[in-house]
Amino acid sequence: MRRLACFALVALLAGCATPAERAAQMEREVDEMIQVYGPACERLGYKGATDGWRDCVLGLSAKDSYERYRRSTTTCLGHRGFFQCSTF
Repeated sequence: MRRLACFALVALLAGCATPAERAAQMEREVDEMIQVYGPACERLGYKGATDGWRDCVLGLSAKDSYERYRRSTTTCLGHRGFFQCSTF
């Protein structure tokens, strides 16, 4: 039992990320957001590397995250292999 508890503690601590690792992960996420949403914001008329452009990038990212992770309801009606499904 003692070995199991020690092993569980070591496994738990091994899964923790250091602040430097978390900062590096956040930098990678920000770079990805800039690559994905930066060109769209420039097409919308924002000059690159300005506060408005940064707000645009963050706004588009938040909108995309909301649409991707929001809950949706799917209802299917029908019988014997003939179904009509609607998602809201």
